[in-house]
Amino acid sequence: MSTYNFHGNISGPGNYGDNGKIVVHHGQSPAEALRLAGDLVRQLRAESPALAGEAELLRGELVRADEEGRPADRGRLREWLELITTGAAAGSGSFTLAQELGRALGV
Repeated sequence: MSTYNFHGNISGPGNYGDNGKIVVHHGQSPAEALRLAGDLVRQLRAESPALAGEAELLRGELVRADEEGRPADRGRLREWLELITTGAAAGSGSFTLAQELGRALGV
């Protein structure tokens, strides 16, 4: 039996996305992402009102990007989602929606 040590970047047909990060989208459209963002705003207003502002900023970025025909700022989206998931209670509806929205956006 032998051990192979590989210290380089892995690339190939099995690695999707940037830097070998496997990201598979299941056909979520921009409309679906906007719907999830709206649901997240409503859920946070009920569960964690202090975090609703970040969700509104996130939704606003998605709306503006759609209106302007440009891609949404992934860095900002990631930042807002991280703030929300850090502050939302684990297992809550808000936490689950934030994770689902992150998958839909690929961040």
